Amino acid sequence: MSSFENLRIVDNFYQTSLFFPMPTVIISTLCKDGMTTLGPYSLVQPYYVAGKDYYAMLLSCRNSSNTAQNILRDGKCALNFITDEPKNFKEAVKLSWPGDKPEEKIPKCNFKLEISMLEEENPKEKRPWILTEAVEVIECTWMRDLDGADKDLPGQLDGYEGPYHDFNGITSKFGAHFILRVDKILMKKKYKDAIINGVKARDFPNLPIDYGYRDSKNFWYHRKSRMRSELLQMRKNSLESVRYAADRADDTIKFTDEALMSILKVPRVFLTLVLKGSIDWARENNVELITQEHMKIIQDKRSKEKK
Repeated sequence: MSSFENLRIVDNFYQTSLFFPMPTVIISTLCKDGMTTLGPYSLVQPYYVAGKDYYAMLLSCRNSSNTAQNILRDGKCALNFITDEPKNFKEAVKLSWPGDKPEEKIPKCNFKLEISMLEEENPKEKRPWILTEAVEVIECTWMRDLDGADKDLPGQLDGYEGPYHDFNGITSKFGAHFILRVDKILMKKKYKDAIINGVKARDFPNLPIDYGYRDSKNFWYHRKSRMRSELLQMRKNSLESVRYAADRADDTIKFTDEALMSILKVPRVFLTLVLKGSIDWARENNVELITQEHMKIIQDKRSKEKK
C-alpha cells in the first residue's frame, strides 16, 4: 500500500495542490507612457543555460497582467531579487493584487528605483528602472521571434483567442510564456566579491523562498536561516568536470583539452584557485587560449614562487 494520498490537480496547481519552493522576484517593466511599474512573480527560472549564442530566463504569467502587456509591447524587463526582510515581502504582496493600475500602485510603493545600467550606458535606449534594494538584477529582452510570437500584441485584457504558441508568447487564452534573453547581470559588490573570491556560508544573501501555497487570507514564505554545505566526494577529476569549471571561470579566456589534462589531479577544492591563477597569467600576457605549453610556463612560475 502506498504511503501517499492522492490530491486533485486543479488550476494553479503549484499554489493549490503543492508546497512548491520558488523565488520571489520583482519584475520591472515600462508602461506606455515610459513609467516603470513593478510586479512580483515566482514562476521565473533559467531557460537557456549553455550551448547557445545567448543565455535566457523563462517567465510564466497571466497574459492580461501589466507585466505581460508591457513585455508584449516593449519587450524589455528587469528581474529584481529582493531580500527576505518582512518589510520587503509585505511590499511584494502589496504589489501583487490583479487589476491594480500602475499609476495607482507605484506612487504608494516603498521600493526605491534607480536607472538601468543599460540605459545609463546608452541613454537613447529606454529601459525599465531597477530596485535599489535588490541584491541582484537580471536585465532582459524578450526573444519575440521564437515560436512565431513576433505578431503577439498587447491590448486583449479579456483573454486571447487561439491558435496559441507552444512555448513563447501567448500560450493559452489567459496565459503567456516569455523567453527572456539575459542582457546583463548586476550584483551588489559584497555578493559579487564572494562569487569571484570563493563563497562561504556567511556570504549567501537572505533571499525569500515562497512555497506557492496560498489560502484565502495569507501568502506564505520562508526566511533564510543558516546555509549548510555538503562536501563533494574526493575523486580524480574527469576532463569533463574540469572543462565544466574552466568554461565558467572566464567569459573570454579559454583552455585547450591538453591544458586541462595537466590539472586533472588538482583536488577539487583547489581547482578554482588554479584556474583563476592561470587566467590571471593569460590576461597579463594577452593570451586568450591557454595551451599545454602555457600551463607548463604557469606551473614553472608557481614552483619558483613557492621556492
